[in-house]
Amino acid sequence: MLRYWAAALAPAAGTPAAAQDAAVVVSADTALAQDAAEVARIRSIDPADALVLLRKQAASVAVTEWIEGEYRDRLAGTSIERDGAVTVLLTGKRAVPDGQVTIDGLSIPIRFRIGATATRTQMLAAIADHQAAIRAMVQRPPAMGIDARNGTLLVLIGATDAAGDVAALKRRIESLTGVPVRIATSGRPELDLSGEVVGGSRLIGPDPVSGRRFYCTTGFVVTDGVQNGIVTAAHCPDTLEHVAKDGARTPLTFIGQWGWGFHDVQVNASPDAVQPRFYSDAARTVLRPVEGRRSRAGTRVGDIVCHRGEHSGYSCAEVEMVDFAPSGDLCGGPCLPTWVAVAGPGCKGGDSGGPVFVGTTAIGLLKGASYRPDGTCVFYYYMSLDFLPDGWRLVRAGGDFTLPGALPNSPR
Repeated sequence: MLRYWAAALAPAAGTPAAAQDAAVVVSADTALAQDAAEVARIRSIDPADALVLLRKQAASVAVTEWIEGEYRDRLAGTSIERDGAVTVLLTGKRAVPDGQVTIDGLSIPIRFRIGATATRTQMLAAIADHQAAIRAMVQRPPAMGIDARNGTLLVLIGATDAAGDVAALKRRIESLTGVPVRIATSGRPELDLSGEVVGGSRLIGPDPVSGRRFYCTTGFVVTDGVQNGIVTAAHCPDTLEHVAKDGARTPLTFIGQWGWGFHDVQVNASPDAVQPRFYSDAARTVLRPVEGRRSRAGTRVGDIVCHRGEHSGYSCAEVEMVDFAPSGDLCGGPCLPTWVAVAGPGCKGGDSGGPVFVGTTAIGLLKGASYRPDGTCVFYYYMSLDFLPDGWRLVRAGGDFTLPGALPNSPR
């Protein structure tokens, strides 16, 4: 059980890293193999098996999209199992036979479970309609999300509220919402995680109130068709400098920030163009091209995603919730259940705005996280790239254009 939730802008300290050898731009196959090696490490499996798992994960996106459309009226949740199988949880008692599909030579089992008492649509409506009333039942506004494996509305309460009559609270919320509820303790609410202009590198800037300098992590390169920029988290400082590997700093022009409800994104323009690439390793020696994008609809509980943070470095882990509303008022008020939560322990302060990805596919921007008393990360959550600000789009290798020129010290 969690004792508290924490995250913060990371104070800048020390001197920039010394210049290193030029980063290597890797292929899509090499990038996916690197992620497979990390999955193999954390799961204690063979890297070849981990690579097959990641390939199944990508191949099964179209399958789950079809299933979710076909069983829309009964769907409580979909998830990916450790063998790459797709599990579908349905309401009602009418059984659906299991099946199997073969895509690109990969056999993907499809397993159906029945007996859920509420659909995903009903649980999302319960959050939308009753979030304020549920927040009023407890001393600290709780986080909420959908447990897609068990078909329940998950309410994460603080330690103070957990000391009360939790069973009675569960009954009250179920009576109010009409959906099954599971309550777990969290602790104090999450805060935000904050911390060449390619993704996965360092940004530094002053806090307008205290004057202290904080750092964040760059996300991905974007364009509005006229200028290129870099995205990071909206709760990072407005005035930012990009810090290159050799310590050189380049001021970035603040364009705008969007930080309410389902947004936590900021765009800063560079004086010259930036490449559609991002660093994926802690030492900033490996660059990956952005060759694709995965939507939130194409993300399932159990999927493996990776991220690179300026403080925590590189890590991969499982998606725990696709419909997650962080606690407190981190979104200019209550957050909507549009955030994606990913298991720890790979997150630390300074990671805010950093890229979430798998292989060369861009997925999201890291916002915040939850910590245990010993400082280890329980889970982090990110904003899907579905929610880039209007008019801005992801720049991809071989796709959207990059404007002429490049920042000094930025990889070409």
